[in-house]
Amino acid sequence: MRPVLVTEKPDSFPGAWSDAEVISAHEYLTAPRWAGERRVRVYNLCRTYGYQRTGWYVSLLAAARGHRPIPSVETVEDLRISPVVRIASESFEDLIHRALAPLQSDRFELSVYFGRNLAHRYDRLSQALFDQFPAPLLRASFMRDREWSLSGLRIIAMSEVPENHQGFLAERAREYLSAPRTRRRARRSYRYDLALLTAEGDEDAPSDGKALRSFAKAAEQLGIEPTFIDRSDYARIAEFDALFIRETTRVDHHTYRFARRAEAEGMVVVDDPRSIVQCANKVYQTELFARNSLDAPRTRVVDRTSEPEGLVAELGLPIVLKVPDSAFSRGVSRVESLEALREALVRMLRDSDLVVAQEWVPSAFDWRVGVLGGAPLFACKYHMAAGHWKIARDGQDGSRRYGRVEPIDLAAVPTGAVEAATRAAGLIGDGLYGVDLKELDGRFLLVEVNDNPNVESGCEDAILGQDLYLAVMRHFRERLDRRGPEIPR
Repeated sequence: MRPVLVTEKPDSFPGAWSDAEVISAHEYLTAPRWAGERRVRVYNLCRTYGYQRTGWYVSLLAAARGHRPIPSVETVEDLRISPVVRIASESFEDLIHRALAPLQSDRFELSVYFGRNLAHRYDRLSQALFDQFPAPLLRASFMRDREWSLSGLRIIAMSEVPENHQGFLAERAREYLSAPRTRRRARRSYRYDLALLTAEGDEDAPSDGKALRSFAKAAEQLGIEPTFIDRSDYARIAEFDALFIRETTRVDHHTYRFARRAEAEGMVVVDDPRSIVQCANKVYQTELFARNSLDAPRTRVVDRTSEPEGLVAELGLPIVLKVPDSAFSRGVSRVESLEALREALVRMLRDSDLVVAQEWVPSAFDWRVGVLGGAPLFACKYHMAAGHWKIARDGQDGSRRYGRVEPIDLAAVPTGAVEAATRAAGLIGDGLYGVDLKELDGRFLLVEVNDNPNVESGCEDAILGQDLYLAVMRHFRERLDRRGPEIPR
């Protein structure tokens, strides 16, 4: 793969590293050329990787385009979760002790440049850190309290690399870029115990109490013991073999941390962390749909340099604006004029460096097709809330009102809708997804793929009944069975 180095200020980049092309983050995020490039490995050297900031989006869009980002969004998010870092470091505790034993102080910082440090005696430790958390530039902090332990790990910017390290960094980068590394695999487990993560009082919970009980009953029928847990049970995750998240998911949220921890423990996870990241962000899905030539409303990704007049000329009015991680119709607005567009963009770009602008496609309902393990599972029409253009409407008193849910037998759903939904979900993964589409003149336009789709009693389960819940639990059972015979822990 062709290496590409992405940084905010390529003109100030300190020297050539191999034959890698150095480009600006702005170019990578906005230039059409990069959306069509193939076989590219993106080395993200931005200054900041905060949620929905420039560095974060470079890694996110690299994944959407089929490029290989280092670091990935998953790595960026992992490094913000102290328990994940601590758990990962447990696999090389002995290496830490051996490498740091000669030190006299009780604190130590280690700079890791593409898996190496200036001092060769730290090569194995540096490589272990890089294998667990692949990022070009890392800084690890260690503390000794009788024994050495990893107390912190973060991605650093080029500006944080001391001047006397620059020569080594360039040499190490040239060496690494000519011989890319691979990740190690997570270990696996085999016992059939299922944790269902829920949250009492979650207004937008994807399943009501009756549906949750139906999931539990189905699990028991298939030899899986269900246990309901909440966010206070993070330390218990390793007790289970599978995790089913029935709580509203977000990237900057404990649901993502649960998913990452469960995956690190080798568990079967729905929703898996990758699906949470990909489904939570509409910028990612815009790139994904375009790259795979999927039919969708005309959509553009907007940043602070975008011209509102150009958007109106291209998409017309009204225009629908979406915060990238909007959900349940929150963070989604419709603007009717150029002036309203300007005002909305200023407001929305305060919280995210990118916003999604989409042509207005009027409809009385959205199709929702549930997809499980790559196959259609259920279908509904989600009607718009009364007197509104979205399926959910916020009242002045803070209440939420939803449109009617109309269950449809899969056999009666237009073939085009099912095929489009199945294909789109397959680009995300093989878990449980809800794919939303709009119907326009016989075409089915993809709106988004949702992880953690609603499955509520009397709605999504109205056609299949208990068979829907059995299908989901059978998915877990089959994936657990594929892991091999049960072994004791």
